Amino acid sequence: MMPLREWLKPPRTLLAILFLVTLVSVSALGWLGWKLLDQERAVEAQRAHERLEQAADRAAALVRGALAETGERLGTWLIVPPQKGKPDEGLLLLVADGSLSALPRRRLLYHPAMPFAPDDPANAFADAEVLEFQQALPALAIEAYRRLADSKNAAIRAGAMIRLARVLRKANRTEEARAAYLRVASEARTSLATGAAGGEVATAPVGGVPAGLIAQHALSELSGLSTDAEALKKDLTEGRWPLTKGQFEYYWSEAGRLTGMATPPPADAAAFSNVVAQSWKQISQEESPRGQNTVWIADHPWFLIWRSVPGRKAVLVTRPESLLGAIHGTGDVLGAALDGEGRVVAGGRSQTGYAAVRTPAETHLPWTLYMTSAQSVNEAGMLSRQRFLLLAVALMVSFLIAGAYFIARAIRGDLAVARMQSDFVSAVSHEFRSPLTSIRQLSELLAFDRVPNESRRQVYYDTLLRESTRLQRLVEGLLNFGRMEAGVRRYRFEQLDTAALVARVAAEFEPQATASGRRIQMDGCEEHCTIHADPEAMSVALRNLVDNALKYAPDCPTIEVQWGVERSRVSISVRDHGPGIPASEKRAIFRKFVRGSAAEAANVKGSGVGLAMVQHIVAAHGGGVTLASEPGAGSVFTILLPLGARQT
Repeated sequence: MMPLREWLKPPRTLLAILFLVTLVSVSALGWLGWKLLDQERAVEAQRAHERLEQAADRAAALVRGALAETGERLGTWLIVPPQKGKPDEGLLLLVADGSLSALPRRRLLYHPAMPFAPDDPANAFADAEVLEFQQALPALAIEAYRRLADSKNAAIRAGAMIRLARVLRKANRTEEARAAYLRVASEARTSLATGAAGGEVATAPVGGVPAGLIAQHALSELSGLSTDAEALKKDLTEGRWPLTKGQFEYYWSEAGRLTGMATPPPADAAAFSNVVAQSWKQISQEESPRGQNTVWIADHPWFLIWRSVPGRKAVLVTRPESLLGAIHGTGDVLGAALDGEGRVVAGGRSQTGYAAVRTPAETHLPWTLYMTSAQSVNEAGMLSRQRFLLLAVALMVSFLIAGAYFIARAIRGDLAVARMQSDFVSAVSHEFRSPLTSIRQLSELLAFDRVPNESRRQVYYDTLLRESTRLQRLVEGLLNFGRMEAGVRRYRFEQLDTAALVARVAAEFEPQATASGRRIQMDGCEEHCTIHADPEAMSVALRNLVDNALKYAPDCPTIEVQWGVERSRVSISVRDHGPGIPASEKRAIFRKFVRGSAAEAANVKGSGVGLAMVQHIVAAHGGGVTLASEPGAGSVFTILLPLGARQT
């Protein structure tokens, strides 16, 4: 990436204009994207509102249909009770002539109000009980109870057998007592299972408790078996006998005691039984032929719907969710039904966002329906479109910024190239001007015979030869660099001795170094190491490095040239003790027309293609050029070439 100080170089006006145009374009795109998102949000909000309104209308229609269907079924059940175990969604209570029956029976563990049912009104057991309790004649009491146990009256028969078993237990006649209890239990089970006449044995009260329950409990105590106690518990959960709440709780605790494991009754049945018990007064006193109501028991809502005709009533007790399942929306729509006090009867609602409301006056339902969105409008319907729109705007902004960046970089690069080319032309012109001026002046002196003596004439001739050779090298160097850039430079490879190559190049610079009071120090391995290279090209590369060392380190008395073998490669190093090269310039100085800050500081003239030419030549020979330099500590340029052949 181009450093900031490079961006701040002239022309600042052009870059400022480009920056402002880019900023305005990005701002316009951002504003347009925001407006599109805002418009999309408004459209999606309207769509969400419409979806909620439609969902509210649909839910109200479905709930009305469910209530109407339930009412029709209740009307049918008034005439023909449903099959055993129905309905599945709640508890059906059938009230007729003061009696109460429940379907499914297992959901009503105890009856809310039991009518008073005394034992035999003729007091059939009075004489036998006098023999049992007052006269303490158990044998005579047993005979009296046996005669009563053969009565055709089921209630008398049930009471007599229970009392007979009781006396037998007190007389320690356990097996006979068990037989008496079994007779009651078997007769009760048979009558309850078949529905035959004589079913009164199961429910005939003995001391206010059904005879069958007393017999089952006594058998469990006599046997001491957990299976009998479990059977008792099962009979209690299936609602086999009409019990009061107190009777159920007592015998349930007894069943737990006999099994050795106290467990609560089934939660579902206990909940239904509790609702019926607390709502029985309303159910029994309601005189309207049809109706519905929501009651709250222990902070839980329950729904009661009834139909009645004179002398008969059918009541369905159920949870509101079973009838209000239609209010549950799909996807992100939440539905809720609220009672008159604002309590949620079924479903759920969001506290944020838009809500579609249907009041009881509009729907003729006992609840207020709320349809709300589970998510905000921004999340509910436009997430995918927002993502696409944001992505499109972001891509456009990115492309715009990237385009502006590359345009600015291209402009800056072209300007930098133009500046370097201008500097190159200026530097080359200066390089040409110096030898041309010398050649012209000396030629005029010789042409007009202004030479004072022959020795001076020879000096002029030597100078002309040196300057013309210098000019030739400048021209050839530029031509060679042009051919290298175009890729048409041809190399003639041959085996070269590295020491001889270094010595030849150093000899060329010896007069210049001596004239300035400096010297070129050469140091290499004693072995002869050869390279496969073009002699002229490698001389040009090494000459450039030595020339740079002499130019950029004018105060350094010694220029060191070393060669040797490193890791199967020949290395030729040129070291100076000049100002060094900053780390930020180490890569740039190998590019064409680039001259380091040291050249500008020391006002050293040059074309800026020397190091680029060195890199081209060495790369064509399969090698590389490295630079080790620190500001103030000098520089070391090293040419690394493949080892040709080693001779000892």
